[in-house]
Amino acid sequence: MNFRGGMGELMRQAGRVQRKVDKRREELKEETFEASAGNGQVTAMANGIPELAEIRIDQVLLQEEDLGMVQDLVVAAANAALTKAREHVDAEIEKITGGLSIPGLG
Repeated sequence: MNFRGGMGELMRQAGRVQRKVDKRREELKEETFEASAGNGQVTAMANGIPELAEIRIDQVLLQEEDLGMVQDLVVAAANAALTKAREHVDAEIEKITGGLSIPGLG
């Protein structure tokens, strides 16, 4: 298989794509993704790293439900927020790479 410009050009292009991916990942660290559970009584926020950044729990929920239910809702909200963050980051990186899965890139 011959590449236009040879292997050197291919490596330069891969380097440019890697720099774009790295730059976008840095930008995504500042974005937040929110999800809730229990009809909005538990809300989780994640950033684009993705890491969990914040959990909010409605006071009424703490008074009306047992600890196990509250814990389950926290886990559900956190997982949903982290999933949203991961999916968004993956979609943004795919825009840069054109959907190519390049080992070591991203």
